[in-house]
Amino acid sequence: MASSSGSVALAEKLQGLNGLFAIHKKKGPTSADVLNLLKTRLLKVVGIGKGTKMLSGMLSCSKKYTTIGEFGKATDTFDALGTVTEVQSYDHITKDDLESTLKKFRGNIMQTPPIYSALKQNGQRLSCLVKKGEAVEAKPARPVVVFSLSVQDYNPPLFTLNVECGGGFYVRSLVNDLGKELSSCAHVKELIRTKQGPFTLDEHALQEEKWTIVEIVKAVESGVQLIPSEVACKKLKIDSQDNSEQVKEAT
Repeated sequence: MASSSGSVALAEKLQGLNGLFAIHKKKGPTSADVLNLLKTRLLKVVGIGKGTKMLSGMLSCSKKYTTIGEFGKATDTFDALGTVTEVQSYDHITKDDLESTLKKFRGNIMQTPPIYSALKQNGQRLSCLVKKGEAVEAKPARPVVVFSLSVQDYNPPLFTLNVECGGGFYVRSLVNDLGKELSSCAHVKELIRTKQGPFTLDEHALQEEKWTIVEIVKAVESGVQLIPSEVACKKLKIDSQDNSEQVKEAT
């Protein structure tokens, strides 16, 4: 066990760091819940020092998800936490149908964000307003980019997708829209982010048992080499958009 003076030294070192580190968020708790747990343990946030200013840039970089969707049921939140709002047949949907329909959702597309989201109306999150029973105006469709989208598995009514997309993209909206396109309905049953910018789940994300000052210091120090500059991140987005256009033209 580290001595008291050693712990103080580590804490001071953590305070002097500037950067980001990745964590593994378990299914269930929200991002806010995870941050509150980290604050309780370390009195720090995931973005440390100047790293908090880097977060917006990092979130705008490409990210990857693996999601399990379920055909036949739609919910008000577009995921398994919501209330079922619609039930439809899905027996007519084949794997070929699913793969063919995915072509419509690759490249630069327009997407309508879900009502239950972190987007704001009059300074408050839409999801919070809906839960309070207040009137909420749906946000208009907006441009988003999907770099790659493929079927990993299909076992009706469940299907697994691999998605790589840009900032502002909602996988829940994708799955909801897929259900409609296939003359049925669907919602997200499970969702996991496997990559955010240069950080990957397997290589860089800290598991909860490692949310300690010692491990976070190590993670931030090693993460410094991974963090692209603002210019590099912008170039990444531009290059990725160019590639997505080529994919879109090819399909």
